[in-house]
This record gives sequence, structure tokens and C-alpha cells, in this order.
Amino acid sequence: MTTFLTLQNAELAFGDQPLLDHADLTIVDGERIGVIGRNGTGKSSLLKVVAGQDKLDDGSRTVMDGLVIAYVEQEPFLPPAQNILESLIERGKFNDVADEQEKWKKIARLEEYLHRFGLKSDQALQGTSGGEKKRAALALAFAIQSDLLLLDEPTNHLDIDGILILEELIKNEYRNSKSLMVITHDRAFLDSVSTRIVELDRGILRSYPGNFDSYESRKEQELIAEDIARRKFDKFWTQEEVWIRKGIEARRTRNEGRVRRLERLREERAARRDRLGQINLNIDAGMKSGKIVAELENVSLSFGDKTIVKNLNFRLLRGDRLGLVGHNGVGKSTLISLILGKREPDSGTVKLGTNLQIAYFDQLRAQLDPNKTVAETISPGSEWIEIGGSKKHVMAYLGDFLFPPRRANVPVSNLSGGERNRLLLARLFALPANLLVLDEPTNDLDIDSLELLEQTLQTYPGTLILVSHDRRFLDNVVTEVLAPEGKGLWREYVGGYSDWQHYKPKEEPIEKKEEPDAKPVSRKPRQTKIKLTYKENKELESLPEQLMQLEAQRDALLAAMSAPDYYTTHSAQEIKEQNETVQQLEEQINLGYQRWEELEEKKTLVESL
Repeated sequence: MTTFLTLQNAELAFGDQPLLDHADLTIVDGERIGVIGRNGTGKSSLLKVVAGQDKLDDGSRTVMDGLVIAYVEQEPFLPPAQNILESLIERGKFNDVADEQEKWKKIARLEEYLHRFGLKSDQALQGTSGGEKKRAALALAFAIQSDLLLLDEPTNHLDIDGILILEELIKNEYRNSKSLMVITHDRAFLDSVSTRIVELDRGILRSYPGNFDSYESRKEQELIAEDIARRKFDKFWTQEEVWIRKGIEARRTRNEGRVRRLERLREERAARRDRLGQINLNIDAGMKSGKIVAELENVSLSFGDKTIVKNLNFRLLRGDRLGLVGHNGVGKSTLISLILGKREPDSGTVKLGTNLQIAYFDQLRAQLDPNKTVAETISPGSEWIEIGGSKKHVMAYLGDFLFPPRRANVPVSNLSGGERNRLLLARLFALPANLLVLDEPTNDLDIDSLELLEQTLQTYPGTLILVSHDRRFLDNVVTEVLAPEGKGLWREYVGGYSDWQHYKPKEEPIEKKEEPDAKPVSRKPRQTKIKLTYKENKELESLPEQLMQLEAQRDALLAAMSAPDYYTTHSAQEIKEQNETVQQLEEQINLGYQRWEELEEKKTLVESL
């Protein structure tokens, strides 16, 4: 096991806000680290420090000799050039390679990865979208064949197909002797690629072995234990504060130790890191709409020779939560404009329901005026805002969306991507709306905010149309999916993203055509006798106990690896071996559950015959 990079006692601050506070981090070969934390806590700054682009205020950064690091920022810059390939050659400094043969090998690899990400080498750089620039920068990062790959929000601007391509490349190429460190809010992506989660929380780095699911389980246990400990501490501290105010008794010589203890309690209480606030989301659903929200009959629309929608028959009912999926450019936003009656179809009819109050979240955030302040955006000309029939001060309402009073008079143009997202949500949720349309609302939101938005939408009594490339968000929110099937055809599926993936048509295998002279052969259907063998019955009986034992082993190992001093008291080799053991146990557990399901299905089939 090789140590690639270490940060020791790292300190970094932005103004009076500590981003890293005596933080430690070790990156070894063969691990894939997912970095999570609230927006603004310093995740991107941490990645820049690891990449060597930013320096620490204090502490040390130690890097293995010869370590090759590739870094893809949130918004990659592509140098001006005629086409994408030339721009990436400039960005990757391929022209500085002295060995001409090695240079052309690098360019050939780059063209291969561009093809994998669905890009053409000769595509003009001018006019490329944000998603295409992100794919191009990722292609270059893989072509470099780095030892350590650093990715800052790589799934932003990527459609689901692009995310799946990225996942497979990472799992195939960044293991064993290579490592990955990625910042992302995409929980399905974290579950798929990460072998360790590192949480940045108010300057402190905490490490959790396993993927995001494992992190969530451990974090929930930690928060419960933390709440109990804090309640006990606060009760004891309150009792001591009451005692000190008795005066004479507290000043007696024999109680000096108790006074000093109270001073230490006060210092500990002042230094305590309280949890960050959470967004308080409430949607004013307004009046009830009609039962039918929108009805499309034989609707078709084309742009030139490209068919966006063909013969679509679809009905949206009150209370539906509809998810639109598909790759970038397939026409999801255009379909929304058809459903809302904002665009006329080439043929067919669109009927809108009654009493519709529509709130639209635009992924480009075009509804935000960059010259207005945060407060003016929410409540122009007034200090009060009316929500659900009751008035609320604009400062209190902004506080619900994590805007402190000092940010109320900041122009929209000065806000970060995450802040703009929260501001647009605050503006929309202040309006009475019984039809909520959200086009990529998850971009730039941290995981905590994502989960709160999920919970709010799950209980929203109105109708929802959601466009998202976040697979878990779709699964947790929508109740039906409208998906493209090619050539302008769209099909409706009950459920979320996973249901669509399970039930969508599979590619038909190419059937072998019979020769013209061949005579049809008559065959009787074979009667297959299906039953569980003795061995399978015994296996089915023993599987639950085996799985319980495997899960107990995994949980015990994860608990030990989550100890605060784990990475300082164990050698690099021990850490690697225990990580591998956890992965092996996870694989055995997953295989065990799959086998259990197979045997149960077979048993059910036998009983039904």
C-alpha cells in the first residue's frame, strides 16, 4: 500500500471563516474518496489544496515523488482554439512533450476518450454547451492517466448517460494503483464509485469507510449519540451555572476546584461546534386545480428534420408527480412548454385544466435579475411577504433558506451557484402554486438541502413536473416517468427512475433470417419440470442466518474503522486490508440477497404450478 498524499494539521481560512481547522487527511493508492459537506464549507478549496493549486495557511502537504495529479474544476476552462481537440491539447500541454512518439500516443488516447464521452475531435469549440465542456475536460483527465484524479462536481451539466459512462470509467480505471477524490452531491454516483466518504464540517475532516449508504447509517448513529451527550452536558452545565450564582458557597476555598471546572465547561460550551442550520421549506399550494391539469392528444412537434414529439397522447392529473428523463438535447424543456401550453404543436391538441397557478424553476435561472438584491428579489418594495395567508418578515423568510441578514442586500450577481438556486426556490415557494415545474433544481445544492427538498416535494399537495439527472432524487420524488424512446416517441412508466430502467424496452437481438428454401420445422413445446432440489432447499433455509452473520461482521468492522483515531493508529497496510475486507463482505452480502431472491422466486413458481 502506497501513500500518495497527506495533509497534517492543515489550516485554511477565508476571512474569519475557517475552512480547514487543524485537519488531517491521508490518500493511499486504490481508494476512491467521496467528499461531502454543506455549500460554502470549503470542499473546493480542499480539492485545490490537494491539487497543489492553493497553499495552506498553516500545516503541511506531503506528496509522493513523481505523483501525477489530474484536476477537473466545476466549470472547466478550455483555451481558445479551432476545435475541441486543439483546445484540450493546449490545456494538457501536450505540445511541451519532447518525445514526439509519446506526444502522439497521448493525443490518440485523448481522441479515444472524447469518443467514449460522445464528442467529436473536430467539433468547433465556439458554441459548445456546459455539458460538452465538462465531458471534454473529463476526457482529457482520463487520457493523462494520472495516479490521482480530482473531480469537483463532475456530474453537474451531465445527463444520465454521461454520468453512467463516467461511473464505469472510474470503476474500471481508478482502482488498485490509482486513486480518486471527488466532490459531488449525486448520492447514486457516490454509492456506485466511492470506497470512503470524507465529510468536511466546519473545518474538521471526518472519514467513513464504505459508500454513501454506509456513511448515512453511521452518521445517523453518531447524531443520536451526539444529541444524548449534548443534552447531558447542557443539563450539568446549567446546574453548575445555577450553583455559581449562589455566591457565598461558591467562593469558599474548598470549592475552588468546582469553580475551575465550571470555567472549563464554559470554554468547552463556547468552543462547541453546533450543527449548521437547515433550510425550512414550505410551499404555498394555493387553490385546488381542476382534476385534469393537462391533456395532450396526438401531439407532434419538429424542428427542421428533427422530430421532438410524435403522436403523443398523455394526461396529467391533479396530484401527479411527473419526472421527465432522457439525454441532453432530447427535448425535455420543449415538452414542458407543450404541456404548459406555451408552445403550439405542429399537429394535435393540448388542453389545460382550470384554476392553474404555475411556478416554474428554470435551470438557467433566467428569472433572477442580477442587478436586484436578494431581498428585492423576494419582496420588492416591502419588508413583508405573505405565504399561505400569513405575513412573514422578509429577513425571517430568507433565514429559512440560509441567507443571513448581511446577505439580504447583496446583488444577485454576487451570489454563488448554490445561493442562486436557494434564492430561486425561495422566490418560487413564496408564490401560491398548484402546478410546480422544476427544471434541474438539484444543481449546486448540497446533500442536506437536497434531502429537505425531497421531503417537501413528497408532501406537496399540488401537481409536480420534474426534470432531473439525479437518479435517487427522481426515485424519491416522482410517481411516474415520461421517457423518450427515439424518433420523437415518448412513453409513460409508473414509478421512478429505477422502475423506468427495469421496465423500459431492452434492445432486441438481431434475429437470424432463415434461408428462403428452408422448410419450417415443427417442434412440440418441451415440458419442463420445475422444482427446488434438496440442496437448494437447504441453501434457502440457511441463507438468512448467513447474511445476518456477514452483516454483523461488516458493521463491527465499519464501527472500528469509524473511530476518530483510526487513521492515526493503524498502518497504511492495515487500512488497505480492512477496506478490502469490507468490500468483500459487501459483495458477499449483495450476492447472498440476489441468490435468496432467485430461490424465493423459483419456490413461488413451483407452488403456483
